[in-house]
Amino acid sequence: MRFRGRARTGTPPAEAPPPAEPEGPPPVLVIDALGRKCPIPIIMLAERIREVPVGQVVAVLADDAAARTDVPAWCRMKSQDFVREETLRQGGWGFHIRRTY
Repeated sequence: MRFRGRARTGTPPAEAPPPAEPEGPPPVLVIDALGRKCPIPIIMLAERIREVPVGQVVAVLADDAAARTDVPAWCRMKSQDFVREETLRQGGWGFHIRRTY
């Protein structure tokens, strides 16, 4: 079966743009939870966030998909600022959290 529509031109797809420069201040503490399943990344964050001065940023590296919803939810529940999520080259995500108290 043949579909009507736009013909392919044979040009290769456009290359992905280079990764954007990180936004905001660099993290004071990086918690490596790569390879750990839920809820371990959250437990590690909860145990270590007090090591970071108020107003500073901590990053949690995680590759469990549940962390994408768990980390922002934990921040809302604990009144911490979820700054951003970034995709890591090696797979997974980096979650940046600013300590508020």
